[in-house]
This record gives sequence, structure tokens and C-alpha cells, in this order.
Amino acid sequence: MISSRVSLAPMAGITDYVLRSLIREHSKTCLLTTEMISSEALNQVKDVDIVARGEDHSPISYQLSGHKPQMMADGAKYLEKFADMIDINMGCPVNKVVKGTDGCALMRNVELAQEIVKTVKSQISIPVSVKFRLGYTMDELNFVEFGEKMQEAGADFITIHGRTRSQMYGGKADWKKIAELKRNVDIPVFANGDVVSVETAIQCLEESQADGVAIGRGVLGDVTLISRIEKYLQTGEYLPPPSLEEKIDGMKKHLMKEVEFRGEDVGIKFVRKFYPYYVNGFPGASKCRGELVLMDNLKEINSLLDRILARRGTAVLN
Repeated sequence: MISSRVSLAPMAGITDYVLRSLIREHSKTCLLTTEMISSEALNQVKDVDIVARGEDHSPISYQLSGHKPQMMADGAKYLEKFADMIDINMGCPVNKVVKGTDGCALMRNVELAQEIVKTVKSQISIPVSVKFRLGYTMDELNFVEFGEKMQEAGADFITIHGRTRSQMYGGKADWKKIAELKRNVDIPVFANGDVVSVETAIQCLEESQADGVAIGRGVLGDVTLISRIEKYLQTGEYLPPPSLEEKIDGMKKHLMKEVEFRGEDVGIKFVRKFYPYYVNGFPGASKCRGELVLMDNLKEINSLLDRILARRGTAVLN
């Protein structure tokens, strides 16, 4: 089902067609995952950019959110022609998602969560996975029971984020708790949360005893991270993170591809959220980012990026 021990975790407004394509250039085998796709929205509008995929994107999982079993199944059936796997979001902690009883709110309604998995599973022919958290709050750590119930319902694969919903993205992910889940289910378990380097991936795998790791925020500004983790796990060879020059070149490429995909105005605005991850680690980085966010012309942005490198010098880049 999955040949790599590393996957791209879904991130709303982040893991779009372009970012997935950039990661695939470096890793040919990791499981890519789309942004969260609302089953409600998909029921109304089918032909949207969010479902776009490249010919080389396989293996790829399309993530669905929602709480209506048949609507989720209908969405999964539509996405099946694009996807190698359907992932059901039961871990999103954002207020507007859980208030609609989607995302992590489903951890408080295990019967409904099971019904969703069973219904989706019964109506498509590709694997179904579930992504969830340790629980809704620290007083509701039901991740082991929840994982067991998802397996019983037919889930083929699990990704678990090592925090509760109430923690959001604060504190530190508890990888050791994930080992409790791994001991109690037979399907593959991928650990998620705070894996931002080769070193943290190794530590996470040791503590969680998971079958693999799902990388989210760690890929921001570094589309090589997944491939570097894979390289280490396969060969023991450690490849260093990108230099400033490589990060700036990566940002230029990311920006260019988003402009090609969305048009110059929308593409530039979309990429602004990535500036802090690409343009950092040198004196004056904050000032440069402040200038970049005010720019709406591709040529002007590239000119500033070239000046950043010219000022840094070869010694700094190495």
C-alpha cells in the first residue's frame, strides 16, 4: 500500500498542487496528501483547483472532512478517480471545523466516526485512512480506543498527531503515547507532530514505534526534507538541510509555479505565507520579509531575492 516510511501531512491552504509537485520532484515514493477538502463544498462544486493532481503525484491521498456518512461517501466516490487513498479528517482542531462537528469533534462521537469509515469504505475500492489526535482534551485521551474502533470499522491506515485538540499546535507532541496505539492495532500507524528535521524524524520513530512519520510544517521552506529523511532511513546517509542560497532558489521556483498555476496576482499573494520559512537565518531577514510582502510584481520580488544573496556572500551561504 505504501512503500515509503514518510508521508506529507495535509495542511489547509498549504499542501496544494504546487507544493505537492515540488516535494514529488525530490521524493518519488512518499505518500502525498492534499489539503483538507470539505465534503459539503465538494457536494456543491466539483471542478476546483483543490482536486488538481499531476501525472506523477501517485501515491497520493485525498483528505475529506465532514460528519455526514453518505455525503462523505459521495465525496470519496468522486475523488476516487484522482486518489490512491482517501484520508478522513478526524484531527483538525480549528474552531470553525470542530463547531461544525467535523475534524477532531468526531473523537467525541466514536459511533458516528465508525459509521463514516464504514460507509466510505463500503462504497469505494481504494484504501481508507483516518487522521486523528490523542483526544479532544487531556481529560479525554481516547486515542487507543479510537484507533481500535477505526480499525474495526475498516480503516486500512492511521495517522495520529501527538497532541490533543485543546493543545492545538502548542507544547510538544507526545510521541511516546503513540506507541500505546501502535501496540493495540494491526494496521500501519504514522506519527505526526514536531517532525521538522532528519534528527527529529529518527527520534519520533524511536519513541513512537510507528511505521512511519507524517511531515507537516517541517516542509515549509524545505521541500527536500521528506526525501532527506527517506535517504537516511534507507541508507544511513545524512544530507544537510538547504543553504540560504538553496532556500532562495526554492522560493523563486515555488513562486513561479504558483504564478503559473493561479496567475500573478493570486499566486504572489498565496506565497506570502511562505516567506518566513524561506527568508530567515541572516541579519536583516525580517526587514527583507517586510519588503517582500508589499511587493506584487514577480520581477520585483526576484530582484530583491537576488540582492539578498548578493549581500550575503558565498561564505555565509556555506
